[in-house]
Amino acid sequence: MTQQSYEVMQDGGVPIKSWTVGVPFEAEAKEQLKNISRMPFIHRWVAAMPDVHLGKGATIGSVVPTLGAVIPAAVGVDIGCGMMAVRTSLKAGQLPDNLAGVRNAIERVVPHGRTGGRRGKGRDKGAWANLPDDVMAAWAPLSAQFDVLKEKHGVLKNTNNINHLGTLGTGNHFIEMCLDEHENVWLMLHSGSRGVGNRIGTYFIEMAKKDMERWHIRLPDSDLAYLPEGSDHFDEYVEAVEWAQNFARINREVMMARVIKAVKDSLGMDFEARMEAVNCHHNYISREHHYGENVLVTRKGAVRARAGEMGIIPGSMGARSFIVRGLGNEESFCSCSHGAGRVMSRTKAKKLVSLEAHRQATAGVECRKDAGVIDETPSAYKSIEKVMEAQKDLVEVVYTLKQVVCVKG
Repeated sequence: MTQQSYEVMQDGGVPIKSWTVGVPFEAEAKEQLKNISRMPFIHRWVAAMPDVHLGKGATIGSVVPTLGAVIPAAVGVDIGCGMMAVRTSLKAGQLPDNLAGVRNAIERVVPHGRTGGRRGKGRDKGAWANLPDDVMAAWAPLSAQFDVLKEKHGVLKNTNNINHLGTLGTGNHFIEMCLDEHENVWLMLHSGSRGVGNRIGTYFIEMAKKDMERWHIRLPDSDLAYLPEGSDHFDEYVEAVEWAQNFARINREVMMARVIKAVKDSLGMDFEARMEAVNCHHNYISREHHYGENVLVTRKGAVRARAGEMGIIPGSMGARSFIVRGLGNEESFCSCSHGAGRVMSRTKAKKLVSLEAHRQATAGVECRKDAGVIDETPSAYKSIEKVMEAQKDLVEVVYTLKQVVCVKG
């Protein structure tokens, strides 16, 4: 194990260990972490990853271990959001010089963007007739438990659930074709539990807030409302989150299968597509054992990195990404960053970054170069190289990827 590289903060609560040496760490995020550290059920300390930045309720890039309670806003509303990557047998030299056809093929088969849900193709909400066979097959293991959840929580009855299965979404969600240092072609994507996960997260965040009001519990931030173990909603929340996490994982599988087929069809050639595969969450809760206790670990913008466990740390559009292997560092509760982390809000990026600067930053990548994706431009994010340097004691790099195609929602 290499020398520890974290810094420690403490301000009235448990310690905060932050792997932020050499990377920006905004004052607002520090204050938010301090609020979390003062919650009475935190186990040992809070860990902040090098991509840490201000979030709603809980800090993005944080690892929050709890005993006997869970904070729904610390998970957030993009439950189960994560990454999937597969190494193919394709080599860089087999790709055409112009990759517009590959990008177009992917965009045709994976619904994406604000109009990318299947309702936009003439289907009413909840109408399942004529849904693609792969979506119906993927929904089968999710269906029965979702029916149970709907009976318990009527707010889930009118969600897009199956209509969003196999769709990418918006924001920082993406699909990429990448090359590693050995000229191997990888396919990679980033997405989560879509509208139904958002509904679950929002619903239980509000339930927790109502409980705090009913019990007259004062919090440093209302978004830190929590559900104590043994309360009416604790088990219901954990059950619903675990379902949403399964939805997110399966959603990525459906999209990846479509991407693989689209690339094969576009290139007019067959190839092995899952020589290595990684599918990992970075917004989720997990039951784990740390420092003598069974705890619930909430990772909001963080990836589990147990010894030997594979993970994905993507950069921004135009930047490098990394397939990593966990080092099992208990100081971070066996975690690492989930990406580069923002240094500009979306609004600020749109104001400060010119279209020409975005085009230069994404040179050599077949991707959108219009004003609609300025908020995802590389300069809106921290340096992925500095982020990786700051967490050398959390993960080791197995492959370094550089995208050649990027599809944004």
